[in-house]
Amino acid sequence: MKTNTHADAMKDDKIAAIGIGAMIVFIALILVAAVAAAVIIQTAEKLQQNAQTAGDDTADEMSGKIMINTAYVGTGSAAANTDEYHLVVRLAPGSDPTPATGISFQVFCANGIVEGTLATTDVHVMETEVDITGNLQVGVGYIVYVDADDGATDCGPDAVSTSQLYLHVLNGGTTYETLTVDDTSPGALVV
Repeated sequence: MKTNTHADAMKDDKIAAIGIGAMIVFIALILVAAVAAAVIIQTAEKLQQNAQTAGDDTADEMSGKIMINTAYVGTGSAAANTDEYHLVVRLAPGSDPTPATGISFQVFCANGIVEGTLATTDVHVMETEVDITGNLQVGVGYIVYVDADDGATDCGPDAVSTSQLYLHVLNGGTTYETLTVDDTSPGALVV
């Protein structure tokens, strides 16, 4: 008769060894899953930050933009007005109040480039024709005088038949318009 002792039972117990191996594999899978989850979460946060940055940049571009409704040859009695384009503009919906001095322009033509920054005397409230005293506001129409002759280069309506106008808003967007001059008489439309 054979008696089983406790030592013999321990020597032949392979089930416990399989259980320990399974536990090691299980712990390794949990660690791998934790690392994978951390990578996925970090990637998702980075993508969200990139999307937020792109959205903020787009909002800044659109919230500081000028819409040109029409443009015409400068009017008035001064001979210099034929070197000017008068623009009827509004701030784009959702724009922040913008100072006139925060708006610069570039006029490109066959003669060269004329660049400048608007002064408060170059921007008038449309209804009253009075110079603005503060910032341009959303929902208000303005007449903007752009002098396209800087003395060295003349891109004014009296000198060229076509020019490209860019209006740049400080910390905002850029507006582009092609100005076509068919008639140089004051008040003739160019847009």
